[in-house]
Amino acid sequence: MTADVTAGADRRAGDRRAGDRRAGDAELVARFRRDPDAFTAVYDRYFPEVYRYAVGRLDVQTGEDIAAETFCVAFAQRDRFDPGRGGLRPWLFGIATNLMARHRRKEARHYRALMRTDAASSVEGHEARVVTSLAARRLQPRLLKALTGLNQGERDVVLLIAVGQLSHEEVAQTLGIAAGTVRSRLSRARAKFQKTIDREAFHG
Repeated sequence: MTADVTAGADRRAGDRRAGDRRAGDAELVARFRRDPDAFTAVYDRYFPEVYRYAVGRLDVQTGEDIAAETFCVAFAQRDRFDPGRGGLRPWLFGIATNLMARHRRKEARHYRALMRTDAASSVEGHEARVVTSLAARRLQPRLLKALTGLNQGERDVVLLIAVGQLSHEEVAQTLGIAAGTVRSRLSRARAKFQKTIDREAFHG
């Protein structure tokens, strides 16, 4: 019961933040449609979040490149942005996620490399924040292994929530899927996580 109440409160808080962002986004969109140079305000507001997400999923260099390319693509497509379909944040994360699809093998290698480190002491910087956002440090290697076992759709949902800090609604907008699909992918990912953790504990 307590967990349900907490989850409900978190969702309501997330909805309020999303509402505030949408109001701010509407002003930004109106400005950069009048003056393309005003798009720099979009970069200033959202680049740090997109950067953390990209670096968390890939390595630092590739993540930096993806984040920069995301805003180049967004600027080129700015006239195609439709506020009626969601906010700027999920739109930008959607561009970044699509760009990352070219690096699926690199992402898997990134997680395997982290698994080979001493998770308690050697993982630093962005990677540490990504992993610790998923669970306690002692579970890091197991969770990283579980991440490599997710299909692309499940991994996108998990990491948009855990790393990107997007709400379920924003994830749905980012990926262009129904909210129910977000929940079902997240449920399957959780089941795979639990199965991997239980198996590792049994054999550990």
